Amino acid sequence: MKRIYPDKEFCIGCCLCEMACLAAHSKENDLILAYNKERAEGLVSRKRVIENCDVYVAISCRHCEDPECVPVCISGALTKDEVTGVTVYEADKCVGCWSCIMACPYGTIQRDKYNSKIIKCDLCAGRENGPACVEACPNRALKYEER
Repeated sequence: MKRIYPDKEFCIGCCLCEMACLAAHSKENDLILAYNKERAEGLVSRKRVIENCDVYVAISCRHCEDPECVPVCISGALTKDEVTGVTVYEADKCVGCWSCIMACPYGTIQRDKYNSKIIKCDLCAGRENGPACVEACPNRALKYEER
C-alpha cells in the first residue's frame, strides 16, 4: 500500500503541506477561503509540521499495517480497509472518547475542537493527483510511495 513518508532531511518547515491539506478538505477547494473563512468555522489541516531544535517534519496518519487506534475505538468509527490498507475514519460514528489519540504511537490523530470528534489524514481520498500535501511540498520532503 502507498503511504506518505516524511523526510526530515529535506523539510524546511514552510508548512505548505498544511495549507494544501486545508484547501483539499475545504468546501470550495480554495486556499484563501479555507484559510480565512473555513478555518474559523472549524476546518483543520490533517497534516502538522512539528519542530525540534531547528529540525522540521510533517506528520499525519501513517495508515499502519496493524493500527493501534482501531481496536480501541469504542464506536467503530475507525476501521482498517483490508483491500486498500487505509485506516478509515467515519466521523458520524465518532463519539469523541479520544481513545485513538492516546493509542496512536505517532501522535498524528488530532482533536476536532469544534465538533468533539477527531481529525486524521484520509490520504485525500478521491483526489485524482493523490495527497495534496505531497504535491504541494516544494522540497519533496513528503513521498507518497510503497515501501
